[in-house]
Amino acid sequence: MSKPVHVALDVVINAPVSAVFTAFSQWSEQGRWMLGTHVEVTKGDGASIGSELSAFTGLGPAGFLDTMTITRWDAPYRVDVLHTGKVVRGTGIMEVVALPGGRSRFIWSEDLDLPLGRLGRLGWPLARPAFLSGVRRSLVAFGRLVEGGVLPR
Repeated sequence: MSKPVHVALDVVINAPVSAVFTAFSQWSEQGRWMLGTHVEVTKGDGASIGSELSAFTGLGPAGFLDTMTITRWDAPYRVDVLHTGKVVRGTGIMEVVALPGGRSRFIWSEDLDLPLGRLGRLGWPLARPAFLSGVRRSLVAFGRLVEGGVLPR
C-alpha cells in the first residue's frame, strides 16, 4: 500500500471555539457549506466515539458515498474520523484552535488512501488543485455562515 496523501486547509472565523465546533459538528447541516455534499448520522448520536456518518458527494445521482466512523471526540476542539468507504479511505481531522479576540482557526485535514491504486497516484497531481479549491471554497462558506449566525452555535 502506498503512503496516504496529506491535505490540510484552514479558515479563520470571527467566532469563539465552542460556536465553531458546534457548527461543524452539526453533520446534517454540512450540506449548507460543503460543496455538493449531504451528511447524515447513520449510527449512534453523531457526538461520540463509534458514531457513524455517511456523506454523499456529487451532483444528482452521480457521485460517491463516503462512510466514516468517529474515532476521537474532544469537544469543543477536535473530531477525528476514519473513512471506511469504497472510494474514500484514510483519516480526517476537524480541529478548532482559539485565537486572540474571540476568533478561531478551523483546520480541516485528511490523510487519504487514493483509490484506483497506481492510476490514482498518477492522477492525484491533476485532481489535487480542484479538490483543494472545493474544500477552500467550502471552508470560506462555513466561516461566513458561522459569523452570520446562520448555523447552529
